[in-house]
Amino acid sequence: MPYADFIAAFMVGLLGAGHCLGMCGGVAAAVSFGTPTDKSKMPFLLFYNGGRLLSYSVIGAIGGGVVSGVIGISQMSQGLIWLRLAAAIMMILLALYIGQFWNGLSYVERIGKVLWRHISPLSSRFLPLRSPWAALPFGMIWGWLPCGLVYSALSWAAVSGNALHGLLIMLAFGLGTLPAMLLIGSFAEAAKKLLNNLIFRRFSSMILLMYGIVTAYSVYNQLY
Repeated sequence: MPYADFIAAFMVGLLGAGHCLGMCGGVAAAVSFGTPTDKSKMPFLLFYNGGRLLSYSVIGAIGGGVVSGVIGISQMSQGLIWLRLAAAIMMILLALYIGQFWNGLSYVERIGKVLWRHISPLSSRFLPLRSPWAALPFGMIWGWLPCGLVYSALSWAAVSGNALHGLLIMLAFGLGTLPAMLLIGSFAEAAKKLLNNLIFRRFSSMILLMYGIVTAYSVYNQLY
């Protein structure tokens, strides 16, 4: 996986963190405020987000491994090049989604809602969180929360070429969301306002959009 892909995935997570705060911010706040008063909140938040990133990495590895395996078994000619083109298209779509030029990827959330109805009740088994270690499996469960941004990043990971690349794409994406998710209270609200500012989002998304277009063009030249 090109080093630039890791940076791009990190940017997607960072720039999309305003959406993540809206989806998961309430859970992170509950983790923070639901911890024992005599204990530091930060270990609970770190373990919760660590579990979330672990789930992202696992599903990224599975997605990348399954798709590349199918390509290998079917012996499609130039299969990896086509996967690279698909990854470039996903970058472009993510850039349009982050910049709010096109919100079509939000419909991807519907795919996971059926599965989420069966997974979410498991999280109640770990509440209240009596130790940071309990926040780890709690975060792993919430890593499967239906989220258009996460599922879109997963689509990119699935066409990344192999299981390791899929894992790294999702890990980089998760690391990008981490700074905002570790903030609580007024700091989180200030970060959310900045990250959701339309001018900021569109300016930042242009960087990812240009990278996606350049990548697609380079792949196109290899095909034709």
